[in-house]
Amino acid sequence: MWSIKDFSDVFFSLEHKYNLNNAQIDNVYFWPLIRMYLYYDIARKLNIFGSAQQKTLSLSDKILSFLPFVKNSLLKSPYSGKDDLDIIIFDHPRKVLYQNKYHDIYTYFFCKYLDKYNKKYEIIESPYLNNHFSEDSTKIRYNDRILLLSYLYKKTHKVKFTDSERGLLRQLLNDLSVKFNIDFNYLENVIKDHILNFKYEYNSYKKLLSKKNPKQVYVVVAYENMALVAAARHLGIEVLELQHGTISNYHMGYSYPNEHNIIDEDEDFKKAMIPYFPDKLLSFGDYWENASFYPLKTENILPLGYSYFEKSYEEFKNLSKNNYQILFISQGVIGKYLSRFAVELFNKLSRENSDYNFIYKLHPGEYDTWRENYPELLRADKNSNFKVIDNSQTPLYKLFAESKYQVGSFSTAIYEGLQFDCISFIVDLPGVEYLDVLIEEGILCKVQSPDDLIKNMDFTPKAYDKDYFFKGFDEELFKKIIK
Repeated sequence: MWSIKDFSDVFFSLEHKYNLNNAQIDNVYFWPLIRMYLYYDIARKLNIFGSAQQKTLSLSDKILSFLPFVKNSLLKSPYSGKDDLDIIIFDHPRKVLYQNKYHDIYTYFFCKYLDKYNKKYEIIESPYLNNHFSEDSTKIRYNDRILLLSYLYKKTHKVKFTDSERGLLRQLLNDLSVKFNIDFNYLENVIKDHILNFKYEYNSYKKLLSKKNPKQVYVVVAYENMALVAAARHLGIEVLELQHGTISNYHMGYSYPNEHNIIDEDEDFKKAMIPYFPDKLLSFGDYWENASFYPLKTENILPLGYSYFEKSYEEFKNLSKNNYQILFISQGVIGKYLSRFAVELFNKLSRENSDYNFIYKLHPGEYDTWRENYPELLRADKNSNFKVIDNSQTPLYKLFAESKYQVGSFSTAIYEGLQFDCISFIVDLPGVEYLDVLIEEGILCKVQSPDDLIKNMDFTPKAYDKDYFFKGFDEELFKKIIK
C-alpha cells in the first residue's frame, strides 16, 4: 500500500523532471489543468483512495437537465445584469442549509460585509449536480451558459500537438507507467478535454470580465476555475481565493514544492508564479499560512477568518455533551474503510457498555449512495444506538457540541470538531498525513484499529489556541482587502 507521502513525492518528482507546471500544449499550460484529476485517478487505481461515492448523473438526468440549462442560459446569463461592478464572486456550487435556506457558507457572510460597505457585486453560480439551490436574487447570475457552450465547443474543436509536445507526452506516459504500473493510454484524451474546456471558458470569461469591469474577482475553489483565473490575470484584475477546506502539503490544489522555495528568493514574483494560480488566498486563520507549499509569498496569504463557523459555534457551544457519544466524520474516498471501522468499534464497545451512542455523519456526496456502498453501515443503522445521518437538516455543529468523541480521517470537519472540544481520533487511513503536525503535537490521537481506539479512550489532547485554525471575521483586514 502506497502512503500519501510516498505517492505525492513521486508525483512531485515527475513534475520537477519535466518542468510540467510550465510546459504547454497548444499554447495552454496543460499540467495545472489535469493535475488534481490525475492525482486522484492514480490514487484510486492504486487503492490509496476509494471512489468519491458521489451519485453520478444518468443519461436521463442529463437529458432532463438540458432544458433547464438552456433556460438558465437565457434568463440568468452571466452576461446580463449590471456592469461596472466592484467585485464578482464565483461561489461554491454546493449549498448548505443554514437558517432554513440554502447558502454558500464560504461567501454568505462575506457578501453581507460587502453590502455593509456599499460595494457593487454579483455572484456567478455554477450548478451542483445540474441544479441550483440558492434563492433567486438580482445579484445572482448562473454560469450555465458558459458551461453548456463549453461542452458544445469540445464537440466541434480539436487540440493540435506539435512533435515536441508529443515527445514530452510519450516520455511522461512512460515514466508514469513505470512508476505506478498502470496503463495511461487515456491521458491524451484527458489532456485534450481539459484544454478545450479551458480555451472556451478563458475567452468567455475575458468577455464577461471586460463587460462587467470588476476591480476584484473572488473565487471559491480556484483550482476548478483556472480559465477564470487566467482571464482575470490577462485583464489585470486581482484574483482572491476564499478557503473552503483542509489544505496540506499533499493537496494538489495548493502544494507546489518545486516552486515554493523559489518564491521568496525571486524578486520577480510573476516569474515564479504557477500559471492559473490566484493572487491571494484568504484563509480561515493563521494556521493555514504554513499548511502547504503555496506558490505565493507569505504576505499574500491573509487570515480573514471563517464567519460561518464563528456564527455556528456561538449557536451550539453551550449544549451539554453526552460522554458516551461517538461521532464519525465520513468522506467518500475513505468511506468504505471508515464505515467498517465504525461498525466493528460499535460491536466491540456495545458488548462492554450499552450506553455508547454512535452517530455516523455522511458527507453530502454520500447521501444518495451509502445504502448500496456501505452494507455494514446499513445493518448497523437498525440498532437504536447507531444512527446514520444522511441529510443536511441535522446541523453538524450541533453533533460536535453534543459528542465527547469524534473519529475521522482528514476532513475539514475534524478541525471544526476540535473547536467544540471533541476528543479526536484519526484512523490510520490514506490521507492521515494531512494531519501529521497535529498528531505529533498531541492534539489528535492516531489509531490503527478499533482495539487501539478503545485502549486510548482516556486520551487527553494538548491545549492549543482555538483561534489558530478558525479566527473570527477580521473586519479591519477585510476593509484593507476590498480597497
